[in-house]
Amino acid sequence: MIILSGGTGTPKLLSGLKEVYAEENIKVIVNTAEDMWVSGNLVCPDVDSVLYTLSSLIDDNKWWGMKDDTFITHEALKYLNLDESMMLGDRDRATHIARSDLLRAGMTLTEATAKIASGFGIRAKILPMSDDHLETIIHTPDKKMHFQEFWVERKGEPIVNNVDIEGIKDAKPSESVICALESEDTVMIGPSNPITSIGPILSLNGLVDILKDKFVIAISPIIGKRAVSGPVEKLMAACGYEVSSLGVFECYKEFLDLFIVDVKDDCLVDDLSVDILRTDTLMSDLCKSKELARVMIDLA
Repeated sequence: MIILSGGTGTPKLLSGLKEVYAEENIKVIVNTAEDMWVSGNLVCPDVDSVLYTLSSLIDDNKWWGMKDDTFITHEALKYLNLDESMMLGDRDRATHIARSDLLRAGMTLTEATAKIASGFGIRAKILPMSDDHLETIIHTPDKKMHFQEFWVERKGEPIVNNVDIEGIKDAKPSESVICALESEDTVMIGPSNPITSIGPILSLNGLVDILKDKFVIAISPIIGKRAVSGPVEKLMAACGYEVSSLGVFECYKEFLDLFIVDVKDDCLVDDLSVDILRTDTLMSDLCKSKELARVMIDLA
């Protein structure tokens, strides 16, 4: 089973999926356009959320970082007037140090991620979408900024005029991503932000053409006119999409075969050109995540 993943929504689904499906048969293609070097180490927020979810170490109150982590190093750096742009936990930081050392030793991001996943005892394949460096840039009335500055430092408050991905014209999916996609007939798109989490994956050269030959299932991260989490609403509106499941469909319509929306979603999506399944998509706890995962398994 292949799942395209970004931030908090899809890791919630993965937390249930690993409980009801053979983990070694799970392949997760993860957004890397939000990666950022912090204090000399590469932080891969979406990859790390998947790593920590599948190793049962995720802080499931925030859906980023490790549960019960400490922040001694971060506070010590602040004391030395080196205020980091992201608040990194101590055990979380060890992941970034290990990744960065592996990269400096000549490994690709895909290879480094596989080694770290093995260290965590993860049997699923976690595949960064590309080994090329990409950055999601948010255009505001004042300036352009990296997504992490917009979302972490500025708490998503600036007005957004547009979003683009620096480096995307020359970027390509990793060989591991291509091999994984060639091995499966069905691809799942998790309920992550369609603009900055799933959008960069879809923007890679040749990716959409591959998906056109697959049976693609997507879960909407929006119920009614409200996103379940994150800056989905602001970013979709800035990119010209209606803030609704209809807008999410527009992002995926070129290749989508089955669209899953919440039973409480009152948007008129039933007359779309794809099959619609209504179910409970609000994963408020592990039981709900497992129920939605079972739906995905049955569909696959």
